[in-house]
Amino acid sequence: MFEPVSDASAVLERLTAVIASRRPQAGGDPGSSYVANLLQRGPDAFLKKVGEEAAEVVMAAKDAQHGSGAAQRITSEVADLWFHCMVALAYYGLSARDVLQELARREGLSGLEEKARRGAKEESHE
Repeated sequence: MFEPVSDASAVLERLTAVIASRRPQAGGDPGSSYVANLLQRGPDAFLKKVGEEAAEVVMAAKDAQHGSGAAQRITSEVADLWFHCMVALAYYGLSARDVLQELARREGLSGLEEKARRGAKEESHE
């Protein structure tokens, strides 16, 4: 078994640093690093993985819902999804910290209120 995570943001910060160190521009070797390879191949490569992992989260949740799969598989698939999303963030010069800041900004807002605000912003940009 593993130790409980006491500081999730620290885990995300460390993973962000590892991903950043694997960027080809930082010396990451696409021949020996999965992350460097994805980043070198560009958005089509890592966005395909984001889509695949999102579908696997859905399938794991559906399996767990119907009793034919272990609920723990959802955790594993979400970890894969988050990882590939973090690779995408790194490619675009963003990090998990940016996502955490956005979540903090939304904290305490009704989901319906947040959605309405986003809709109003999108309409004002048209």
